[in-house]
Order: sequence, then C-alpha cells, then structure tokens
Amino acid sequence: MRAPNEPSGPTTGRRITGSVAGLAAVAGLATAAWAARNVPAAIGGRLAGARAERAARSPQFRDGTFHNRADTRTMVPASDRNLFRELLFGKQKRRPGAPVPLLRPSAETGIDPARELNVVWYGHASALIEIEGRRVLLDPVWSDRCSPSTAVGPRRLHQPPVRLDELPRLDAILISHDHYDHLDMGTVRELTARQSAPFLVPLGVGAHLDRWGVPAERIIELDWSQTHRVAELEISCTAAQHFSGRGLRRNGTLWSSWVVAGRQRRVYYTGDSGYFGGYAEIGAAHGPFDVTLMQIGAYDRAWPGIHMFPEEAVAAHLDLRGGLFLPVHWGTFNLALHDWSEPVDRLWAEAKARDVRLAVPRPGERVVVDDPPPVDGWWQAIA
Repeated sequence: MRAPNEPSGPTTGRRITGSVAGLAAVAGLATAAWAARNVPAAIGGRLAGARAERAARSPQFRDGTFHNRADTRTMVPASDRNLFRELLFGKQKRRPGAPVPLLRPSAETGIDPARELNVVWYGHASALIEIEGRRVLLDPVWSDRCSPSTAVGPRRLHQPPVRLDELPRLDAILISHDHYDHLDMGTVRELTARQSAPFLVPLGVGAHLDRWGVPAERIIELDWSQTHRVAELEISCTAAQHFSGRGLRRNGTLWSSWVVAGRQRRVYYTGDSGYFGGYAEIGAAHGPFDVTLMQIGAYDRAWPGIHMFPEEAVAAHLDLRGGLFLPVHWGTFNLALHDWSEPVDRLWAEAKARDVRLAVPRPGERVVVDDPPPVDGWWQAIA
C-alpha cells in the first residue's frame, strides 16, 4: 500500500521533470550571463574630454560625428531583394568545402635589411609587414568571433596560423577602424601585455584602447593626412570611405587607410573602403607603392559605397601606383552573401586582364614582395 502522504507516481514524475526543466533554465541563463559578461567592455569607450575636443577640430567631424568626404550611404535599398531571407536561405556557398590550408611563416630571408619587404597574411585583414628590419602589424584579430560576444556573431572559418605569443617583436600596431573584424578587445589586451609597440589609430579609437587598459603613452591617434614617425618608419593616416561603430552609435570614431614608408620601401593598406577619388590623391602624395594590401571581400550591391568589389580594388591599386597586389579581407569570416571564393576568383581574372602583379598567399605564408610566389589557385580546390 502507498503511505497516506506519499505522492502518486505520475505526480512525482511531473515534479522531477519540472525541477530538471527549472534547473536547465537556470543553467541556460547562467551560461548566457557568463557569455555576455564582457560585452559592455568589448563595445568599448566613448569620446570624452580632450579626446572629444580634438575630434571636434577635425575637418572630418561635424554635427557630432565623423563623415566621409562625399555623401555616402551605408545601405542602398533594393526592392527586388530581401537580404534577411537571402542570408538564411540563399544558395551561395559562403564557406569553404574543406579546411583552409594554413602555413607557418618560413624562416626570414637573408635579404639586406635596407631592402627588406615581406608580408605575412594571417587571415581576413590581419597581416604583418616586415619592412627594412621593422615589424608592423595590421588590424590584428585573433579571437574566435568578430563580435562583442563569445557566444554569437561571425565565427572564424580557419584558426590563426600562429599564436599571438609567436609573433616577433613589433614596432607598431595599426588599426584602420573600430569594427569588430578589425579591432578585437581580447587581441588588443594580449598584445598590450606581450608587446611594447604603440598602437596607431584614427581619431577617437583611442577611447576603446583606453578602456581596455592600453597605457596612454602607447596610444597615438591621427587624423587623415597626419604622419607619425616610429622606429625610422613614417606612418601616415590616410583617407578611406567607410563608417564606424561598435554599439548603437555610428561614426563616433574615424576610419582610415594607412601608408607605411621606410627609407626605400613603401606599403599601402586600404582598411575597409569603397572606391573613391582619394586613392589617386594618396598615390600622388605617397606613392608609388611596392605593395598594396587591398580589401576585396564582404561586398554587395546593397552597400557599394563602403566596400570595394574586386574589380574596383584593382582600379584603386592602379590609382595608387601600386606594384604587387596582395588581397585581404576575405577567406576568414563569413560577412556577406557572395560565395566564399568569389572575391579572389574575380580578382584573379581582373588582375590578368589589367596586367597587375598579384600574390594570393595561404594564411601564414610569407610573401617576399620582390619575389612573390606564383598564383596557383589553391583556394579553388576547397571552394
């Protein structure tokens, strides 16, 4: 017999199930809270004090925000498309079909340091410039996601080919703008601890670094057309056509491209940018360039003014009076609606049509600018 106060079997089962569900819900909330704990810090800082006063004096700043030289729309409406539906159900193959081949940079060449110029592409926009014995790191992002959260947001399609603690001693770290795929809190904090190099950033971006613990003496903020000398290199902040923002506020910090000039060698990096007349101006003022690192991916006709199509990147390279073309901003994160391999396929065709010297390294491969590897279509085997 059942004791007088003993609950029936089904009732006991329901209570146990309810308890388990409750515990699962609590665990889920705890997990979500843990994943979100660093989101406010990752969003970064805001313009304030002397930094805000300096921004207000910039020719690019008016009505409380930074602006492109030309009136530029971030998004262009398209009545014939539903971007959200295309994102979820589009037929594009936005990921590689096999692992992306990674290389570890080969031993440094024995070339005369006065003539040295190599580039190591680590994936997306992260790259190392080895120039005349100096080392300059571009837009380093080593985290698993380009997002303020560790749980959601675009995830890497391949791992970094080297760890941050394996990087050589750096002379400068350049940031083009504050979007998450170019400026990453975790990476910045680790580089702050492991390296002593200064961070060169466009106006306002120093507010993020300041919040993340980068010492003030290691933050150098520049406006377009300003130059700072680091370790016998002249590093110039140059114009770009893009936008900025890490939270709900847009354009509270400036965006830029960069020129890295030694005594004999010159490098240009686009950052993120649409095609605009500024490339010819930069080429006239700072070129010719031995190599240009050009954004070729994450484009769409819905945002034509802020990211270049591959054919436009080739035109920009020629405007800049570039020598070797090295593509970046493709292959690592799924940030647009085109096929994973489409940017570099289109680039290769356009470069051949316009007789542009091209190198398409695997992530981690060192490119000696004066003797680049032939383009072998390695990405097509995994597309």
